[in-house]
Amino acid sequence: MVTLKELPIEEKFASGHRLCAGCGAGTIARMTMKALRGPTVVVNATGCLEVASTIYPYTSWGVSWIHIAFENAASVAAGIEAAYKAMRRKGRWKEQVDVIAFAGDGGTFDIGIQALSGALERGHDFLYICYDNEAYMNTGIQRSGATPHGAATTTSPAGSKIPGKPEYKKDLIGICAAHGIPYAATASPAYWNDYITKVRKALEVDGPAVIHVLSVCPRGWRTNPADSIKLARLAVQTRYFPIYEVENGQYKLNIRVPKPKPVEEFLKPQGRFRHLFKPENRHEIENIQRWVDENWKRITKLCGEE
Repeated sequence: MVTLKELPIEEKFASGHRLCAGCGAGTIARMTMKALRGPTVVVNATGCLEVASTIYPYTSWGVSWIHIAFENAASVAAGIEAAYKAMRRKGRWKEQVDVIAFAGDGGTFDIGIQALSGALERGHDFLYICYDNEAYMNTGIQRSGATPHGAATTTSPAGSKIPGKPEYKKDLIGICAAHGIPYAATASPAYWNDYITKVRKALEVDGPAVIHVLSVCPRGWRTNPADSIKLARLAVQTRYFPIYEVENGQYKLNIRVPKPKPVEEFLKPQGRFRHLFKPENRHEIENIQRWVDENWKRITKLCGEE
């Protein structure tokens, strides 16, 4: 694990951006930039992070940065990595350049998963970071494949027909690990040293790496901006968001939660789940708790920690 003394003082993701107060993406980007090991190119898909950090003529990025379309972050990152590899082969470039792609859950779980799958299958040496705020927040809080069961969004509104989104969250890391990549992991900004350690590890592997990090969104989650890190920690402490990594196919649990808090404690502060606390919808909280328990059992079994 990294320590505070090891982190550089220099800020390569500067303040002054237009991200909302309490936005997890800004914290995640800043932490990521603390883990760099040398020359870096950041590829940023259209989304909250891109829109708010590069209001022309200003930018918060202190590294080479490129904005691309919503769906092709992995494709562009793969192309940049291949270009530097070709230049090194021809003797036109000597330095190792790390390529990091940032995209939200909409651009990763859904419309970008084909590009991501292709890049992973081809074995491009880059790091893909999904900052998961659990909906298409930048375009109006529509549900995504990462939106949890029961959450109210503009396309899964809670009402008399459905109590929020009917489906459950997609297993992104399971999908990525199934490609046989050298490194994949989950993370939470509430555990900064775990996250920064994983970014460094992901940059050092030879081949593609994926980190799925939970990104609290006060606007879409209907939460107090001051509570973002508290909620990111509660997600882990309730076992809603297990923290683990997969190195060359081997699962390892990074944060053990021997005495979990009820998932209700994670749901209650969030306005997107307010309707679940009505008498007619309380059974959905039980369904979510059941899913959390089953998912934790599945992950710990994979990690050999049943």
